Amino acid sequence: MVTSDAVGGDRRLLPDVALAETREQLAATGEILSVLAAASSSQEEVFEAVVTNARRLCRADVAQIHILRGHELRLGRAVGLTSEYVAFAAGHPTALDRATLAGRVALDRSTQHITDVLADPEYGRADFQRLGGYRSIMGAPMVIGDEVVGVLSVWRTEVEPFEDRVASVLATFANQAALAVRNVELFTALEIRSVELARKVDQLEALAEIGKVIGSTLDPDAVLSTIVSHAVQLSEADGGSLMEYDESTRLFRVRTAYGTSESVLDALRNIRIHADETLVGRAASARTTLQVPDLGQVDLDPHLTVLFDDGWRSVTVIPLQRPDRVVGALVIRRRRTGSFSDETCELLSAFASQSAVALTNARLYQQLEQQSVELAIASQHKSEFLASMSHELRTPLNAVIGFSEVLLEGMFGELNERQEDYLRDIRDAGRHLLALLNDVLDLSKVEAGQMELEITTFPVGPALQHVLSLVRERAAQHAISLTLEVARGLDRITADELRFKQVLLNLLSNAVKFTADGGAVAVTARHDSRDLLVAVRDNGAGIAPSDQERIFDSFQQGGRFASSEEGTGLGLTVTKRIVELHGGRIWVTSTPGEGSTFAFSLPQAPGIPAATGDWRTSTVMDDRPPVVVIEDDERSAELLGLHLTAAGLRPVTVRDGEEGLEAVRALRPVALILDIKLPGMDGWDVLHALKQDAAIAGTPVVVVSVLPERGRGFALGAADYLVKPVAREDLVASVRRVVAAATEQESGTSIVVIDDDPDVLELIRATLEPLGWEVYGCGRGTDAATMVAAVVPSVVLVDLLMPETDGFAVIDALSQDPRTAQVPVVVLTAKSLTPEDRQRLEGRITFVASKSDVSLRVLSQRLARVARRVPEQEGG
Repeated sequence: MVTSDAVGGDRRLLPDVALAETREQLAATGEILSVLAAASSSQEEVFEAVVTNARRLCRADVAQIHILRGHELRLGRAVGLTSEYVAFAAGHPTALDRATLAGRVALDRSTQHITDVLADPEYGRADFQRLGGYRSIMGAPMVIGDEVVGVLSVWRTEVEPFEDRVASVLATFANQAALAVRNVELFTALEIRSVELARKVDQLEALAEIGKVIGSTLDPDAVLSTIVSHAVQLSEADGGSLMEYDESTRLFRVRTAYGTSESVLDALRNIRIHADETLVGRAASARTTLQVPDLGQVDLDPHLTVLFDDGWRSVTVIPLQRPDRVVGALVIRRRRTGSFSDETCELLSAFASQSAVALTNARLYQQLEQQSVELAIASQHKSEFLASMSHELRTPLNAVIGFSEVLLEGMFGELNERQEDYLRDIRDAGRHLLALLNDVLDLSKVEAGQMELEITTFPVGPALQHVLSLVRERAAQHAISLTLEVARGLDRITADELRFKQVLLNLLSNAVKFTADGGAVAVTARHDSRDLLVAVRDNGAGIAPSDQERIFDSFQQGGRFASSEEGTGLGLTVTKRIVELHGGRIWVTSTPGEGSTFAFSLPQAPGIPAATGDWRTSTVMDDRPPVVVIEDDERSAELLGLHLTAAGLRPVTVRDGEEGLEAVRALRPVALILDIKLPGMDGWDVLHALKQDAAIAGTPVVVVSVLPERGRGFALGAADYLVKPVAREDLVASVRRVVAAATEQESGTSIVVIDDDPDVLELIRATLEPLGWEVYGCGRGTDAATMVAAVVPSVVLVDLLMPETDGFAVIDALSQDPRTAQVPVVVLTAKSLTPEDRQRLEGRITFVASKSDVSLRVLSQRLARVARRVPEQEGG
């Protein structure tokens, strides 16, 4: 051991020795700092490096660190001590007083030195001295900020005072030891925070998962089960349940559970958990969390009895509450005694809040499901009623209208003027009643979402002309002028053609109805950006501004509508809904006393093709019989088209003979209107070529020409020959005559009509027999297949709505019987076909006609084409 004299004297006289010691001290400090800087270093490793280097540099026998714990200093780390001393020190901590050097250093917060503890009158721990044998001792405080956390001390077993430089070295090492303590504190705090953060993250993830489940599923039980399972797991409980509260009975019912056996769950669901008699009820009434740390120390209600008998020993109840009421309770259970912490209870309250939302959603979902079922039943009853009304009302109306038309056509003899007037009144009244019925049914379809649009691309001009022709007669009776203006370049539009015409017909009918005699109604159509804009303008009485806002509402007619005028007030409502189904809009502008303008717009896709060759590419749903018109003069062709459209026919206009023959071969029209003076192949050549082609030779030809060569025309096979100018009545009469003659020439044309309404059977018979048809009536669907197999008719006409065996079953039976499978079937019904109905009929029938709006003349012509096996055009 080096003596104090040598240290105190020789080292100050030897600069080289002092330099070496400084280097050694710096190296030791660097070593300790390296240990401190290492991420994996523990407090023990740092303390070990401190005491080892302190002992060596201070030339001491022992170096030790005491850590302050409250009012005691406990040995933290030492080097040079015997195991006996270490054991004694562990059991006898050093008091924070002046009886020891460590106590003085901690109290005074300064480095202190005792040259000989046996000579120090204040030193009071002789027990430590006897075990350690130390005499000279020095200590330095370990300070963090203003707080002493420990003491670093060294001693020698001989009276050998420490040099002045030792105080500096010891203070430096004490600071480094204090840093180790601070690092440990920070690391411990970080670990605690990390654990807490991880727990919070788990809680947030659980809450987020529950929120996700709530938003992603309509199954309330799945949501509630997720909530209970997460609540149990994150609270480190063993099981739990979620109860739903019934305010009417004041009873709680277990909705779902986690960590609970089926037998216990059944028992919980079969007991009475009343709000006034149970712990659950008390928590709900107080709207606060209640805990029972030990079920064995309380009186048990029925709910707690079941739990206790199954081994549960503690329980916590959190009420599920909304701002205005309690909706249930969340119960968390443990099989050990003890309470939950406030933090856990706060977490469970968050789960309870989500449970309350989920339970409320579950109740709303149940109510919605029940209402949906009730609405479905009501909708079904409504549909059945509408179908019944459609059949029961439309069928007799069709008979009234049909028989009136048959009599007006003079099929059973001439009528006097008064008879014709009465019959027209009957027919018009029937048509009006049918229109009202159609309005009601259409509105019901729209409101039920059952009206489907059949969007096609079609020429707008003929469609507008057709609608004008339907109101022209009424307008003429009141001297009301009708004009149509179609913008240049507007040729084809995309919409549901039937509904487009319905919209325009309703607006036109209203305009004519409410315009005074001698007035004017104008229709314009043009493009507005990418929309089609159609306007109907009249100079009638106009509509007050207050009525304009509600005129499109159901059962509203507006101030201009006199109470004596017929109507349900549904026409404009249906019109508006149809326009909106197209994605368009409708509006009215009006000035009282000056007139009104009703306009609507329909969105149009860009790039609608031109009309050239439209008969080849048209996919228009058009039930009208086609008539091919070969006319190169544009104005003459337009005029002929208007006459034919007004007669309920579909004109197909071509400009030359070659294209005309092509159209006849493709369309198989009911008639051909032929001009003679044509470019290229003239009319005579067309007529000759047509009669030489066996496939189309039977097509009736009406020549319309400025050339008065009737003899040549008849010689070449023309059915009639008209010299221009031709009046509308003469043209229509000629076409009807030649079509009827062609129909009568058909041999063996027979039809089986299957309908339970005798009026319909008689009406079809009255229409077809004068045209040469052999008509067989069948009033029962059960007898239909047998009759058709026996007769093997040219065509079958069947209703869909019949008692016992309906039309669908009849069609199925006919298609499955080899004797009748090839007989064409046509449907004539009052039923509004659903998409499922159309799918069931697809490929089994030729076409469908509606009893509500069928023209008997058109129907007879179409039936004749079917009987001749002339294929129906698409949509026709």
